Amino acid sequence: MLGRRLPSALACALLWTIPAAAHDAPQRHVMNAFVRIEEHRAHLVIRVPLDILATVRFPLRGREIDQAAAAPAIQLTLDALAHDVALWEAGRQLVPSSAKGRLSLPSDRSFERYDAAAAHVEASLEPGIAIYSEQGHFDALFTYPIESAGSRFSIRTVVAADLRDYVKLVVRYLPAVGTSSAFLISAADGRVALNPAWYQAAGDFVMLGVQHILTGIDHLLFLLCLVIPLLSLRQVVSVVTAFTVAHSFTLLGSAYGVGPEGVWFPPFVETAIAASIVYMALENILGTDLRRRWLITGLFGLIHGFGFSYGLKENLQFAGRHLVVSLLAFNIGIELGQLAVLAVLLPVLLLLAPLRASRARGSRLAVGHRGPHRLAWMIERGEALRKVRWPKMDLLTLATLTRWVAAAVLAAALIRWLGRRAAAIWSSRGAERGGA
Repeated sequence: MLGRRLPSALACALLWTIPAAAHDAPQRHVMNAFVRIEEHRAHLVIRVPLDILATVRFPLRGREIDQAAAAPAIQLTLDALAHDVALWEAGRQLVPSSAKGRLSLPSDRSFERYDAAAAHVEASLEPGIAIYSEQGHFDALFTYPIESAGSRFSIRTVVAADLRDYVKLVVRYLPAVGTSSAFLISAADGRVALNPAWYQAAGDFVMLGVQHILTGIDHLLFLLCLVIPLLSLRQVVSVVTAFTVAHSFTLLGSAYGVGPEGVWFPPFVETAIAASIVYMALENILGTDLRRRWLITGLFGLIHGFGFSYGLKENLQFAGRHLVVSLLAFNIGIELGQLAVLAVLLPVLLLLAPLRASRARGSRLAVGHRGPHRLAWMIERGEALRKVRWPKMDLLTLATLTRWVAAAVLAAALIRWLGRRAAAIWSSRGAERGGA
């Protein structure tokens, strides 16, 4: 039996040498903007740090910008921003009917509210104020004619597009009717709906879920180690269902802000995910009771759900008023991605099944050779976890811990019930076939 399991763990060992993809990208520059919708007009007021505007050269007098000669450069900047930051109404790109721009000091705080920002752009720069090259802001106000305030609006930025996620745009959307919302976008996000319909949000989040699972090396590796030793479709369905239910539970909870907080928790989750892969691979080698694998899978699925939530966190802003629909759609996307992987993986494993016994010795040597690489990933993440400050065990922390322990017990009970239910269905179908 050990010889059979060694080749199945070999694939897990080989893939451990692939580095994990980072969830977060560094942020160096931030632009601020408001989009305000009125009955027949839309307004975009935006502030851009001067060091981002590399394509426009303002005239200098020493180290200061020569404001008396800056009018042509201001017009060029307005033209560039009108092109690089675009608004759409129902799929039609809007063309500004008016545009105003000015230079501002880096200490100016006008962009905390829309009214103050718009009034600031309308006002002229006071004479005698020195603005140094690449140290101030360029502020602009664009006005667009629109057909209806109830239309669907979207925005896109390609300012410094070559830097992609290094340059962010904070957009605060102020509709004519309804609540405002805020977005943090970059050129990598493409066109973003400011007030999406539910089906638009659902479609975007389904694709996001598929993309997340197909590019998440750690989750794919766990799925691979999970199904390699399974011998029947019944076992595959059982463990994949357990994984789905468990990660859906913590994904939804974390998205609603009821998950543990603190700088310690993300490194803990990353370390636990790496440990889950190590455990599954060792279990494949040493042997396990496959009838109980669904329970272990469910427990690890709770941890992976938090990992999925980190990939979702920055994108929840695009859900608009359709948070529940977007969460469910994201989860559907993850399941579609898993099904696509299994559709490719299971036939390959079926073809390789006859080779397991004959290649046991060679696989044992290969797994032993890759052992240090298997553990390096988990150790690296554990080092990051060791450096963070753990929370104090006060009443609030104990209450949060108790809540999540109770939730884990509830999820485990649900997974167990589903497992028994699935086993009963498979048994009844088998009995029916036998009777026939």
